[in-house]
Amino acid sequence: MKLTTRELMLVPLFTALMIAGAFVRIPFPLLPVTLQAFFCALAGLILGPRLGALSMVIYMLLGLTGVPVFAQGGGFSYIFNKSFGFILGFIAGAYIIGRMSSKMKKPTFINSLKAVMAGLSAIYVIGIFYMLFIIRIYLGNAQIGLYYVLLVNLPYFIKDAILFSAAALSSTSILPVLSKIRT
Repeated sequence: MKLTTRELMLVPLFTALMIAGAFVRIPFPLLPVTLQAFFCALAGLILGPRLGALSMVIYMLLGLTGVPVFAQGGGFSYIFNKSFGFILGFIAGAYIIGRMSSKMKKPTFINSLKAVMAGLSAIYVIGIFYMLFIIRIYLGNAQIGLYYVLLVNLPYFIKDAILFSAAALSSTSILPVLSKIRT
């Protein structure tokens, strides 16, 4: 994969934003709000499918090598964490968002919203089924079912849907500016 100088700057920038997003916690009554979902959506919208996914792959690989970039640390053993599926989902989500948004003729809020909601769905499908697998197979809690995992993740899904909507709205201002400065 050959990257331009501009791409070599933007991909690590979004990786760094994902890392920062894991540690920025905004207190909220039901659950803390982190900005990872927001930066994942922006990576797909701004970088496109290939580079958006690449920025998420680099984020994941940094964490798996032991750099504490994930919300709860890092290291290879993190693959046994119930939430690791959402990190895998970020890769798919950024790719899908980037793929759909790159086909948009005009970056309107509605078009961007469609793209980010498709990406959000991918993140949660991967994350929830991975979580269910870890809980039932690795941790041996066979009595835990899909309904329980869905219910536990519902507040996070709502929070992320709001953040993804904010990313879609932000992109309508950012994308036209970026298209003017592209070389």
